[in-house]
Amino acid sequence: MDRVRRLRRSLRRALTTPRISTGNEASVRRYAENLSVNVPVIYGMLLLCMIMLATRFYGTAPTWLTVVAPTLLCSFGAWRLLRWLPSGVRARSDAELVRDVRFIARSGAVAGAVSVSWALLLYGYGDDHQRALVQLVVTIGCLTAILGMPHAPQTALRMGLVVILPAAVFFMTSGQTDAPYVGMIELMMFALVIHVTFGHHRDFVKLDISRRKLARREAHAARLADENLTHAMYDPLTGALNRRAILRQLDQLSADLSTPQPWLALIDLDGFKLINDTYGHAAGDAVLRAVSGRIAECDHLLAYGRLGGDEFAAVLDGALECSAAVASMDALSVSVRQPIVDRGAVLRLSACVGLRRTDGLSVGESVERADAALYKAKAKGDGSVAVFEADDEIALQQKRRTTRSFNECDLDARLRLLFQPMFDADQGRVVRFEALARWSPDGKIWLSADHFMPLAEATGRTDDLTSQVLTKALRECRAWEFDCSLAINLCPRDVLRDSAVERLEAIAQAAGAPNDAIVFEVTERGLLTDPALAARQLERFRNRGFRIALDDFGAGWSSLSHVQKLPLDCLKIDRALTGALASDPGARAIAGTIAALAWQLGIECVAEGVETAGQAETARALGIRLMQGYHFGHPLPIGDALDAMRRGSQTVAIGGSA
Repeated sequence: MDRVRRLRRSLRRALTTPRISTGNEASVRRYAENLSVNVPVIYGMLLLCMIMLATRFYGTAPTWLTVVAPTLLCSFGAWRLLRWLPSGVRARSDAELVRDVRFIARSGAVAGAVSVSWALLLYGYGDDHQRALVQLVVTIGCLTAILGMPHAPQTALRMGLVVILPAAVFFMTSGQTDAPYVGMIELMMFALVIHVTFGHHRDFVKLDISRRKLARREAHAARLADENLTHAMYDPLTGALNRRAILRQLDQLSADLSTPQPWLALIDLDGFKLINDTYGHAAGDAVLRAVSGRIAECDHLLAYGRLGGDEFAAVLDGALECSAAVASMDALSVSVRQPIVDRGAVLRLSACVGLRRTDGLSVGESVERADAALYKAKAKGDGSVAVFEADDEIALQQKRRTTRSFNECDLDARLRLLFQPMFDADQGRVVRFEALARWSPDGKIWLSADHFMPLAEATGRTDDLTSQVLTKALRECRAWEFDCSLAINLCPRDVLRDSAVERLEAIAQAAGAPNDAIVFEVTERGLLTDPALAARQLERFRNRGFRIALDDFGAGWSSLSHVQKLPLDCLKIDRALTGALASDPGARAIAGTIAALAWQLGIECVAEGVETAGQAETARALGIRLMQGYHFGHPLPIGDALDAMRRGSQTVAIGGSA
């Protein structure tokens, strides 16, 4: 029984083969083209065989068997021969080929059975020689037809079952001496040919499947390559070129010396952060997409891309004169100002543009100069356009030298401190000294913090700078020994950095200074980056005993809500507001409100920038007792400042200059 089962399984595997799917157009076409190579030859051979048999039996067999039947069979064969000519197969549509493939599968066995039936009918009318010819023609014709259809094994199998098998049985029972041997040979040849045919077809189908898989893998790889190229070159949000791609495009355009050098425009959006904070990031994304589309519509545009955040770059035709390039960007600025409607919200913003012709510069140099022009435009505000000019080149080189000097210098050797006193009108004495840092790039010119703080931020040396200033100030001015406090300015990064509290406290302890004798001054504008984190950090400073003063209060960015949320010990009224006290009733009203607010909060209030006796008297009338300014003392080296304090010169201007 096991042997029988194994035989059945072997037979099933032998007769089971993968098939060409008629749903796959490419496979059907390859299948049909392979058939077209052999099918016309098969039909041509069968036509010759039928003509030979009809001719050999003419006059022996009835007319309908030698004329009528062969004519019909030959007509069908000729039609199929012409239908399967390779040129015709290549010209037909995929749908027509599907119908042809299905028809040959159904008609092949039927045509073979009809042809063999006709030949066997002739067999009964012939002599031994004629019958031998019938045996030979039927055997060779059928086996050749099967061999000629290696890619239609099911058709070949059906043809064999309805043609070879009945013919072999017929010959074996015909009573002729050699007929049984001919029938057995036919059956053996049939089995061999079917085995070969199925094997060829299986290999063809496997090859076709492998080709399709390879084609799918290649298509998938091509899609991945396209996606990778898209990710590598295009910004996914706006569809514009990304930073790498637009800079590469700029490099290629600048390298083409046969055309005028292109213009590089850097575009920065004003008001984008406000939109993001007010309407959410989805609205911000909508704005970026809209602005990208408006940049794409610019005249004389060669390429454009998004550099990151809300900054774009555009490359303009180098044939443009400077005025034309500016006009093009002015038009863009006007376009960007047009409202953007997103989910019912009307969003408005403007764009500043910095322009620079590349003029053989490297990409980095071009971007640096266009960026400098952009800063000029932003200083003008209101969607301005600025061009990088010769004077800007001089300023840029000077800035480079200064930045390099700051980055490489020994801060302790290049820093010096001046100290400005703070006067208490009630006590009639100095109660605090503010340390004001000066830095020199060459030991001759001394720059104020307004000039070198941007350098510290750009070079990442704010930590080092603050530590050096505090160390130097505590070493030079031991204010607590005179019953005074010492004020030090903190930059925003000092406030937001986690390690700042411990680092600065360690410096104070090393100098032997009590924490409550040190006042750290911060600006409200510098805390806007992250108000919540700033409040937590300032609370940590206060928990260690340090005091906190909010500097420049009363300027355009001041907010009463920030004062209420921040842990403060002192409000310092902005010097511009103090300067208007004697002449401007509005300034007096604001200053009086700030003084009242400080009193309500239980914190100090300082009038900063007091330069005249009238300003001092007005401040005192408003209830402000702490004052600082040239009227009470210029910033001086600590020795001069202490001498002035000892001489009791607090109420007159102390000589010297900052």
